[in-house]
Amino acid sequence: MLDATRPTHAPAEHPALPTSRVGILVANLGTPDGTDYRSMRRYLSEFLSDRRVVDTNPMIWQPILQGIILSTRPQKSGAAYRSIWNEEMNESPLRTITRAQTEALRQRFAAQHGDAVQVEFCMRYGNPSTASVVRKMVENGCRKILFFPLYPQYAGATSATANDAFFKALGREKWQPTARVVDPYFDRPDYIQALANSVRRAHPDPENRPEVLVCSYHGLPKRYLLEGDPYHCQCQKTTRLLREALGWENTRVVTTFQSVFGREEWLKPYTVEEVARLAKDEGVRKLSICAPAFSADCIETLEEINEEIRESFEHAGGETFTYIPCLNDHAEHVDMLERVIRENLSGWL
Repeated sequence: MLDATRPTHAPAEHPALPTSRVGILVANLGTPDGTDYRSMRRYLSEFLSDRRVVDTNPMIWQPILQGIILSTRPQKSGAAYRSIWNEEMNESPLRTITRAQTEALRQRFAAQHGDAVQVEFCMRYGNPSTASVVRKMVENGCRKILFFPLYPQYAGATSATANDAFFKALGREKWQPTARVVDPYFDRPDYIQALANSVRRAHPDPENRPEVLVCSYHGLPKRYLLEGDPYHCQCQKTTRLLREALGWENTRVVTTFQSVFGREEWLKPYTVEEVARLAKDEGVRKLSICAPAFSADCIETLEEINEEIRESFEHAGGETFTYIPCLNDHAEHVDMLERVIRENLSGWL
């Protein structure tokens, strides 16, 4: 706990209270603690047991998950994580990058507000858990907390479940802090401009642009869209605004969806199939791909896109495949995140 004092005129037995602070808590999806079987099983069990992610009746789903799936999936997922693992820090790239984003924001707010603002990060699945970080922030005197899920587009399986974990953590607190949640930012001009600039950095020479830019978003079952989830529409708008910011033709920027799981139909077109179709049926030889739904590079971008999806394109006849990294802790991205946070802190600082 940080500095604490006993309230003025309080009786001697009154516990000391920490200095009141404003908290900023950024949240990302999650990460296993290691690539071994037990770490992967623990992580996948938590992730795939979330009813926001898999809404099948638990009486049906849990025996399948705990039996068949978690008997084999941890080994396969562990191998995928090992191919991208940050060996130096012994953690996934998602945790490394999210920490770097948080530290950059922490330095900016400390420069202006000292220790009156506490900036932390948490993971919906894995560590540091939302509950543990909320507990730490409350112990350190955060009487107001701004919760910022780092998902540009809203989805029940990402934004909503992050909020669920945050409010569940608040529900355990005897003295609940005041809370605010940041809106999705899929159409903010500064977010779109940051995406456009990331594409320009990847292709500084106009003569060397790709024939097609694929904007690949994490997939969801199509049923979720029909039940009212706005994710699909927000993804489409992000792509349209990015294309307009770049000034490229309609046919040169397309929207696809990746990471399909299970047997039901998901949002289409599927990235892995579409890149192969572009190469085989339309003769596309030079393709670039970005992942606007991800605020930080992770298993879905570094392994699925840059390995599996790349292989699909090249196997179908594609020649040049360029993966454009996520915005990560690039200064322009941190600038945008800071602006979003300050707008949402209005009246608190």
